Amino acid sequence: MKLREQRAWIYLCTTLAGFAQPAIAQTYPAKAIRFIVGYAPSGPNDILARIVGQKLSETLAVPVTVDNRPGADSMIGTEITARSAPDGYTIAMIGAGSTIHPNVYTNISYDVARDLAHITVLASSTFVVVVNPALPAGSIKELIALAKAKPGQLNYSSSGVGGSLHLAAELFNSMAGVEMNHIAYKGGAPAAADLVGGHVQLMFSPMVVAMPHVKAGKLRVLAVTSVKRWPALQDVPTVAEAGVPGYEVTGWYGVVAPRGTPRAIVTRLNQEIAKILGLADVRQRLASFDLEPVGNSPEQMASHINTELVKWARVAKDAKIALGAIF
Repeated sequence: MKLREQRAWIYLCTTLAGFAQPAIAQTYPAKAIRFIVGYAPSGPNDILARIVGQKLSETLAVPVTVDNRPGADSMIGTEITARSAPDGYTIAMIGAGSTIHPNVYTNISYDVARDLAHITVLASSTFVVVVNPALPAGSIKELIALAKAKPGQLNYSSSGVGGSLHLAAELFNSMAGVEMNHIAYKGGAPAAADLVGGHVQLMFSPMVVAMPHVKAGKLRVLAVTSVKRWPALQDVPTVAEAGVPGYEVTGWYGVVAPRGTPRAIVTRLNQEIAKILGLADVRQRLASFDLEPVGNSPEQMASHINTELVKWARVAKDAKIALGAIF
């Protein structure tokens, strides 16, 4: 085929695809939608999927069924999604860990940036830097000074090696120029329990795990890791403003579909979810779980993922975090 004929063929296919998009949007959806969650029920990913799924079911007039596929820190569910038919009838939750996984594991079969159609980030969350009250540090600056005075003597806990909490602390180590030791636990609750018990000195923790201990006077909160102060903790500074300029770690929860899902369907889902996130009852429910609604564009979500991939690649390399095969 000559070059001119090839260009004409490409133009024809593109034009026909463009005509087909509105038709796809008008007939979609015609059957139930599967909403994959890579975690067990009752966690934040599951809760968000059920809140949004119920509303989507009402607005789209088809069942939206949450399909929990726990395992390998959500990677099993994401792999199933990446291999599903790109017809708009499979969507899934992904989160901040999805941009860490490829930087610490060697055998992931999908690329979170290229093998998924990004729909929107549903919500964001922050971590809190909490310390045992016995630690003589009432601020981030005092924590840094103490860590520099006692290199390698402060221990921080996390919910596991290679997770968001671990890398949030390692990013702090790098940016603050300190050396604190990592003690890994099998979950956030036991990591916080040993912090309360004084077996470790600090933790970068989800709010839902730490704040009950803070309110009980068993832990002291020094800062939030988000780029701006958190609505529920307006008196608590960010790590950036408290002594580590440029530091930011934000938890996030997003919706994706398999790569190749028609743009018209991605746009439709994006628009419907944005409307749902604007509902007063939905915003109130998210706030009760310390989540902030986002609802950005597919392009903004894709850009965010690429930025996070680069950031965590650098942190994992600097901290020498390499965990090999996950499966």
